[in-house]
Amino acid sequence: MATDARAAEFAVHEAAVPSESGADRCLTAVVPLDALLPADSPRVAGEDPRHVHALAQLDARLPPIIVHRSTMRVVDGMHRLRAARLRGDDRITVRFFEGSEADAFVYGVRLNTLQGLPLSPADRTAAAERIIGTHPQWSDRLIASATGLAASTVASLRRRSGAGAVQVNARTGRDGRVRPLNAAEGRRRAVALITAKPHASLREIADVAGIAVGTARDVRQRLRLGEDPVPKKLREAESRTAADSSMTLRTTPVASPPVPTGGEQPLPNLRRDPSLRFTEGGRALLQLLSAHAMGGERWQRLVESVPAHRTAMVAQAARNCAEAWQRFALELERKGA
Repeated sequence: MATDARAAEFAVHEAAVPSESGADRCLTAVVPLDALLPADSPRVAGEDPRHVHALAQLDARLPPIIVHRSTMRVVDGMHRLRAARLRGDDRITVRFFEGSEADAFVYGVRLNTLQGLPLSPADRTAAAERIIGTHPQWSDRLIASATGLAASTVASLRRRSGAGAVQVNARTGRDGRVRPLNAAEGRRRAVALITAKPHASLREIADVAGIAVGTARDVRQRLRLGEDPVPKKLREAESRTAADSSMTLRTTPVASPPVPTGGEQPLPNLRRDPSLRFTEGGRALLQLLSAHAMGGERWQRLVESVPAHRTAMVAQAARNCAEAWQRFALELERKGA
């Protein structure tokens, strides 16, 4: 509620902003940079400093960034935000996204696949794995369209992550239609209805069973011919799905993502520099850098030390620290430019 109150204080201007249809009119707001939280970015390695510098040097006005209204977190436009900081701006034009945080992440991924600096294959894969977890009811094709991956790749990620074991009866496709996850079950429901109501219309059978009218027609025709209403390929697919689910429960969890390896290489030279060693600020900086310059094994031990009920909070705290270091790095680059 507090963030909504803060958002309401900003000067809001109505402007013609092209949407996917190219005709909608959206509200933009001029927002102080300090009021924004960093993006829950799909970019595994964070922002590209070279792209930030290139944007900062442009004379043209940059498009508004996208911000999640209820949290004031950037959805799309971190490079533009950092470029604004680099130029010394204190405000930036934004467009607000209304919806859940999970949907905001998907929207940000979709925008990054369509415009701006392209997402890397690792970025798209990580985004797809996350969307599979937050939107298990989405079809492989729908998630693929949002992440720029092939539907077969998404299906493989779903099986590998174990999300295929999530109990959903239907999935939403790219066209917005909800289809039964198990087509064989839909046909069996149609058989039960036809048996109970032989004179039911195809439309009624389709609506009750959750199948297409054409599928209802095929089921009725197969029953009249004395054939199995579930085609062989669907029965085989059903068997493979059951086997995959059983295998998923027995397999080991997916390996943890790689942890930072630290920044050991520059530190020896920095530690020998008298201009850092013999000043209060320099010593504090060396201590902070040394605390983070540790090998992958120590980072892994830290990961394992976090209890399951605190992972989200610690992850957010880590992102906040990363944001502070990133801002510090940009200020240093600006100072040395």
